[in-house]
Parts: sequence; C-alpha cells; structure tokens
Amino acid sequence: MQDYEVINNKDKSRFEIEVDGHIAFVTYEFFDGGIAYIHTVVPSEIGGKGIASYLVKYVLDDAQKKGLKVDPVCPFIKSYIDKHPEYQANSIQHKTK
Repeated sequence: MQDYEVINNKDKSRFEIEVDGHIAFVTYEFFDGGIAYIHTVVPSEIGGKGIASYLVKYVLDDAQKKGLKVDPVCPFIKSYIDKHPEYQANSIQHKTK
C-alpha cells in the first residue's frame, strides 16, 4: 500500500490527503471523550487507489493513540470498523454479533 501524507486541517475540521491536485478527506467533530467521523470523500479522479481505506485507518489509529472514543457516523468508516476488530472496542456504535 502506498504511503500518503495526512494533514489535519483544523480550520475545516477534516483530515486530508492531496493527490494530483485533488483532496480526499474525512470530516470530524469532537464530543466529550471522543471524535465523530462524519463524512469521507474521495474525488473520482483519484478513486480506486485505496486512499479512503488509508485515510480511515489513519484517523482510527490517531483516535486510539489519543484515547478517544469513535462515533462512526460515516457509513464507510462504520463498515471499515465492522471489518477490523482492532477498532471495535473504541467504537461507540459497534454491536457485538
């Protein structure tokens, strides 16, 4: 998997990756004790390169390092958490099957 530089754009409340002049991002909002990931966007011009998964793994790892609970409002992020048990303990929406 390619490495991308992820930037926390605090002014826009989003984590970003810029590729070929296009910006993929995950928007977020903080809540008491955690972070809600609201929306994931990858422009079609840079789609199909694994950027969304890379970005989601990055933001989930970042939340774990900071001891934050995660509210995966974004369906893509919720689906990613459902498929990766290592992130389920931090998710406030995860339901044990």
